[in-house]
Amino acid sequence: MKKKSKAPTTVVSLHFDDNRIARTLFGPEDCHLRSLEKLSGAEISARGNDLKISGDPLCTSVVEQTLGQLYKLLKKGYPVIGADIEYAVKIISRDRNANLEMLFADTIMIPTKRRPIIPRSPAQKTYLQAMKDHDIVLSIGPAGTGKTYLACAMAVSLLLKGQFKRIILARPAVEAGEKLGFLPGDMVEKVNPYLRPLYDALYDMLDVDRVEEMVESDIIEIAPIAFMRGRTLHNAFVIIDEAQNATSMQMKMCLTRLGVDSKMVVTGDVTQVDLPDGTRSGMLEAWRILKGVRGMAFHEFSEEDIVRHPLVSSIVKAYERDGQRRTNA
Repeated sequence: MKKKSKAPTTVVSLHFDDNRIARTLFGPEDCHLRSLEKLSGAEISARGNDLKISGDPLCTSVVEQTLGQLYKLLKKGYPVIGADIEYAVKIISRDRNANLEMLFADTIMIPTKRRPIIPRSPAQKTYLQAMKDHDIVLSIGPAGTGKTYLACAMAVSLLLKGQFKRIILARPAVEAGEKLGFLPGDMVEKVNPYLRPLYDALYDMLDVDRVEEMVESDIIEIAPIAFMRGRTLHNAFVIIDEAQNATSMQMKMCLTRLGVDSKMVVTGDVTQVDLPDGTRSGMLEAWRILKGVRGMAFHEFSEEDIVRHPLVSSIVKAYERDGQRRTNA
């Protein structure tokens, strides 16, 4: 019986001339290298600033490119964190000609935070550019792709630069039917559970005290979309979040609030519509009706762009497969 021949093994040696940057790249106790081994299937051994990478030619090439490009980014002052290893491997595995520096070049600098916010995928880079270039951006995609977070980061950055006077964040409060009078407390207390993700994003970018101060002075307004009716929003960066749960009338009302020197970003996950049966999603309808309108951008993320915990992408894909099985059953 003929034995199967083993796949050829390639060994690549790398040397990094800056000890401090090399240790940052390798991670505490070489944790970034161990993560890279799991992701690629290659074996990596470190001795000082020198590495040996062994495995099949494709795996070793991906690891070599990933480490080489991340090292160059670190030398130029770009922040590289543990999660970047996975994103870099994913990007380079899909496109061997990918340039991580071009991807990371779109940083959003927020003066109160030391770590700049950078796009973690090509789709995020395109999304940031769309927000820079257009006054209205509609963005759809699954949870964890950075739709809301990057919109908030852009809004905070431009506010602190003086390009806008206000940030307005709005969400449908579907579970309460936006009939909030029966709940105890003032308006903020009534809707707070539905708006909490927007606060979480802001707290990650600004000190808690500063967020509260801006909310009290109406520089930042966080409210359900029902409270936008009848207003015209001038000199404001407006974010309509979870817009898949806005009705057709609510979506039209929000889009027509845009005033002079303002920008609006509308985000939604059209796979998670919580509206009552028979009620059309305003986000889906706006996407269909307005596609092609000049001055607007339409951006779509996929599960490949999820940048949360690696399991989030697996969970989204599992639900999609189950939905397809049910549809075909």
